[in-house]
Amino acid sequence: MKRTTLLASSAAALAAFQADASAQSRFLFSIDWQSPSVGSVDPNGFVITEGDILRPPTPDSLPSLTLPSGPEVVFEHTTALGLPTGCAGHPGGTPCVVEVDAFSMGGDEYFLPNFPLQPGRLCFSVDEWGLGNFANPAPSLDTEYPAKDSSADTWINAVTLPPVPIPPAPGRHVALSDGDAAPSASGALYPGVGLKEPNPDAPGPMDNGDNLDALDVHEPSPVTVVGRYFSLDSGVFDPFEGVPGSASAMFSGFVGGDVLTVGPLGSPVMYAPAAVLGLDAFGPDTDDLDALILRENGFPGYQPSSAIFDWAGGTAASDMLVFSVRRGSALIGAPDSIFGIPIEEGDLLVPPVAGGVSPFPGILIAGENLGLATLRSGTGNFSADVNAADSLRGPVLDCDGDGIEDSIAILMGIAADADGNGVPDGCGGPTIGPIGTPFCFCPTAVAPCGNASTTTGCLNSVGTGALLTASGPQIAGDSITAPDNLILTTSGMPGPTFMLMFYGPTVIPATPLGNGLRCVGPGIFRLPPILAVPASGVQSYGPGVVGMSAIHGPPGTITAGTTWNFQTWYREAGPGPCGMGSNLSNALTITFI
Repeated sequence: MKRTTLLASSAAALAAFQADASAQSRFLFSIDWQSPSVGSVDPNGFVITEGDILRPPTPDSLPSLTLPSGPEVVFEHTTALGLPTGCAGHPGGTPCVVEVDAFSMGGDEYFLPNFPLQPGRLCFSVDEWGLGNFANPAPSLDTEYPAKDSSADTWINAVTLPPVPIPPAPGRHVALSDGDAAPSASGALYPGVGLKEPNPDAPGPMDNGDNLDALDVHEPSPVTVVGRYFSLDSGVFDPFEGVPGSASAMFSGFVGGDVLTVGPLGSPVMYAPAAVLGLDAFGPDTDDLDALILRENGFPGYQPSSAIFDWAGGTAASDMLVFSVRRGSALIGAPDSIFGIPIEEGDLLVPPVAGGVSPFPGILIAGENLGLATLRSGTGNFSADVNAADSLRGPVLDCDGDGIEDSIAILMGIAADADGNGVPDGCGGPTIGPIGTPFCFCPTAVAPCGNASTTTGCLNSVGTGALLTASGPQIAGDSITAPDNLILTTSGMPGPTFMLMFYGPTVIPATPLGNGLRCVGPGIFRLPPILAVPASGVQSYGPGVVGMSAIHGPPGTITAGTTWNFQTWYREAGPGPCGMGSNLSNALTITFI
């Protein structure tokens, strides 16, 4: 793909994402430079790098058992984060200078005084060396680390934790999402995000599987601040991998402990310096910030916290910034400022507490509380490294609507999972797949000028017919209206061109219109026209088709229990086979449930 095309496409994707960011949850993540998915092409033609922010290739951008492809880029590293050009296309295992280690949109849920942390409140990932504490329920690191199937997964706390700050005490976790949504060697199966597995823990620059390296579950909230905050990679040497970091931070003029944001000119600018967070006390770029939980208070710049919970005051005196540091950081082993105990790479930290017992960051939640093995507690010969983290205000996956994370509900026996797929049996089995009944093809008997096709609309100026299909969450071929994730795709048009899709409740006999046949009507309604169908001749409406229909008011609004017929009209490249300058796709009948 040409660079200009990539930039234009990613700008459009960024604009589309920001437009609907408040409308639905998004499961956002990155992968590290050692991952084999680096250099692959996403479903929209973007080349994936370790600087891109990705999401699952599903209509609702959440983990799923049905994954049509690998992950898709939602924030491209040059256009959305202002990172250097020239890395797109390099293969995994060859470091470039754009690695994003941590990411947040600034709307993560607050930690509040005297509030216990309920199960499912904390989400995190570890690298392929991460061990559980051997008391975690399946599926967890206790089952997936031996299966070499853990570094692309995310985990949530499986028990209620005391109010923060929490000293080291045994905790437990359970899987939230898998990498590839395929059974691992342990037999565990749960919804995935499209990454490659397994990933054995072996040294060297190239990994066999992907490592999920940043995480943000963006959830709708009237108080959510939508921004882009991130940390780049240090050059710290990893003693287990046997290689240094990519030093992407130093290349852009920062250090791996800095938290950055996107400035007015579209390039990275400082948000929270490493020194303010208590990092790099042993020299520049000696610590690498490796996970980020951030609640921005809405005032310009970073207002550091100097005491636990000063971010929770009525005036939002500070920004809540919680982080971890990567294996190899000089800070590891130094006493924290809250408990005075050695800091480890599985701990979630806050900036140094005023009047604390040391000048270093404080431990807000110890690695042991997350069910991780640590050197400090003697449960491991080394400590599990928290790669990414997020605090959640509600469940991420709750298919039965009981307000409880699906994996927690299954673990507690609240929901049955007889087939062992990580999804409650009571969900009724919606899947992602083809939807609707196609009709109005172009047989010889009714073709306007001999341009017949029995599998598409009538043949057009490039010798194909346009084919209208639909996909999305469905039961027995019918579309589910909520969430509004139906996607209507027309292929085979002579792009670049102009198109519009119309729909109606009634069907008429095939009637010539332009070079094609119309079968929908009377009483038709239009979706917004698309002025620039790409050269590929493929263009989609959705997700959001049901919402688009609302502009027509009750007569044309798609609601549950109704059946509608869809068809695409488009301009030909020149007059076309019948000399009429336009054509139509086949039609599609969809019942919405």
